[in-house]
Amino acid sequence: MALVDYSIQNRVAYITLNRPEKRNALNPDLVSELTKAFRQASADQFVKVIVLRASGEVFSAGADLAYLQQLQDNSYEENVTDSSALKDLFYSIYTSPKVVIAQIEGHAIAGGCGLASVCDIIYSIPEAKYGYTEVKIGFIPALVACFLVRKLGEARTKELLLTGDLINAETAVNYGLINFICDKEIIQQKVREHAERIAAETSSESITLTKQLLNIAQNLPLEESLSEAVKLNAAARATEDCKRGIAAFLNKEKITW
Repeated sequence: MALVDYSIQNRVAYITLNRPEKRNALNPDLVSELTKAFRQASADQFVKVIVLRASGEVFSAGADLAYLQQLQDNSYEENVTDSSALKDLFYSIYTSPKVVIAQIEGHAIAGGCGLASVCDIIYSIPEAKYGYTEVKIGFIPALVACFLVRKLGEARTKELLLTGDLINAETAVNYGLINFICDKEIIQQKVREHAERIAAETSSESITLTKQLLNIAQNLPLEESLSEAVKLNAAARATEDCKRGIAAFLNKEKITW
């Protein structure tokens, strides 16, 4: 059985964790398959939005327990290589030129919560719980910390990472960790409608450049980020999508992307 299901419908790529018997726990094989799937979707010109979801009752329980036991016998170099694979997955999601929507229909814990955190937009059922529990087993949420402090700020990140406490979906919305809460009966429909609306109403080139812009704005000093923003602005004006979009606006024509 494949660890990851991959399908495309109406320019939306659906990437589904398919290890429900292990609560979609992350191990090297699953991390590798997810990375391949995201790179495939990101490179596909016919894909405009990526939806990350999971089969079973739990979105992801984090690292596989058998895998954690194995890590104890690894050398430092082996652990660096292994951790780099998870870094590549998170980075592939975070920097994807496509809009990435997470559809969370169960608990997202530790590395599983990190997986959700690096997505652009997150839908959740009310019953789902979120948390970075690494400190409760003597571990650290090393990779997710680099992304979460950008997303939530230092105070919230410290609260979540240093306590290891779980929070419910309502609190996660209030913190800015997730975006929307939907009942389980309608979450699939809502995510599909949102993804297909983005695909129909937005320019692929604009999405790619806007995500680059946001990364620059967060990672560079103000003056430098403004200089880079000027370059991206100029590049955007030269794209075919910009020319089409402005022409349609001036001619009061409806454009379908």
